[in-house]
Amino acid sequence: MAQTITFEITDSEYKALESVTKDPTDWAKNATLGRAAEATKPILEKLVDYCNENEIAIETGKSAQISQAYDLGVVKTSAQQEEEFLAAMEAKLQEQSEE
Repeated sequence: MAQTITFEITDSEYKALESVTKDPTDWAKNATLGRAAEATKPILEKLVDYCNENEIAIETGKSAQISQAYDLGVVKTSAQQEEEFLAAMEAKLQEQSEE
């Protein structure tokens, strides 16, 4: 499965990017792919550690391993992390107001 990421920038923003890169579209694609590659490393490290500690077979291939990491709860989306953080803060505030 593949995802398509689409966004718009103004003509002036595009022109500004042209001052620092030959092809702004290619630059944006490379920046996104580079960040995804950077994010992959800690996910795979956490998965390997978790699977080794729990004697779980690791899936074959990076894509399958990233899916496995999410399925096992080894990693969470940024949105999930934020939701958990806010819930914890709300619980803490509630606890403090009851004191």
